[in-house]
Amino acid sequence: MSSPTHFVLPDLLSLSAPFQDATNPHWIRVAAEARSWVTSYQVFTDRRRAFFFQGQSELLTAHCYPYADAEEYRTCCDFVNLLFTIDQISDEQDHAGALLTGNTFLHVLRDPNWTDGSKLAKMTADFRSRLTRKALPNTFRRFVESNQRYIDRVLQEVDLRERGEILDLDAYLLLRRENSGVRPCFDLIPYCLGIDLPDEVIEDATFQKAYYACFDMICWANDLYSYNMEVNQGHAASNFLTVLIHEKGMDIQRASDFVGEQYKRLMDDFLDASAHMPSFGPAIDRDVQRYLQACTHWPLGNLAWSFETPRYFGAHRDQIKRTRIVPLRPLESEKLEDD
Repeated sequence: MSSPTHFVLPDLLSLSAPFQDATNPHWIRVAAEARSWVTSYQVFTDRRRAFFFQGQSELLTAHCYPYADAEEYRTCCDFVNLLFTIDQISDEQDHAGALLTGNTFLHVLRDPNWTDGSKLAKMTADFRSRLTRKALPNTFRRFVESNQRYIDRVLQEVDLRERGEILDLDAYLLLRRENSGVRPCFDLIPYCLGIDLPDEVIEDATFQKAYYACFDMICWANDLYSYNMEVNQGHAASNFLTVLIHEKGMDIQRASDFVGEQYKRLMDDFLDASAHMPSFGPAIDRDVQRYLQACTHWPLGNLAWSFETPRYFGAHRDQIKRTRIVPLRPLESEKLEDD
């Protein structure tokens, strides 16, 4: 039997109709500042830097935090760029190297006076000083905790890659929630809004149902859209589609369809939980609703960004958006990095 030459994407944009997309009004000016900031540290080779900037992470951030003021938006840009930097570095490292990279990042987050003299340490310290000017106590504490979980799972992913191991679906979902970097990005929402949600809200079962439904929509969609790129880069073992093909015996098209079905279930869960949120008092209730509304920009913003840049679908992204047919062949974005 011949290998498939393409697969068809589910229409996630239509499934996201309950959400509204927007773009931060400061994005063009602030994006230029954020890019200059990354460039000034000279972390990448010229070719890796070109691939990095091809992803236009500042545009992703503009979609996901459209309500943020310029200063807060710049902080979010810097953090997303830090995540992409750590991801790019660790993709080429073994466990020992990725551990050093992760520990450098975490040490500086916890202690602004700590340094190993590395470029990553300096970048992290600069970002931290920007964040802590306005981040409130609960928000900053959760942000640091979330980044610890992120680094722990990045290291687990390195180990899995070295062993050539593919997790089962339940285990992979737990891994993906943390190594995606979405959790600390969600922790920046209260920072942008100037609120500080108490632990009783974060730990509430209904709140968590809404939170994880929104959170998981991003993870499932990102794995779907990035699958072809990751196959070409040799990183496809850590992907929902690979897990479904390996564990459930699905072909690529059935796995793609399954992602669409899961996305719809998660959307229904989010809308249901948001409509039945318990009361924590008038002031906190207002903050909870502002937070949940802000969360909705992430799933749709991620989808919009995925078709606005060549990161996942190369030069044919407009055609793929229109037809939803993804050819299983090398894309221009991968060629730029691997030539």
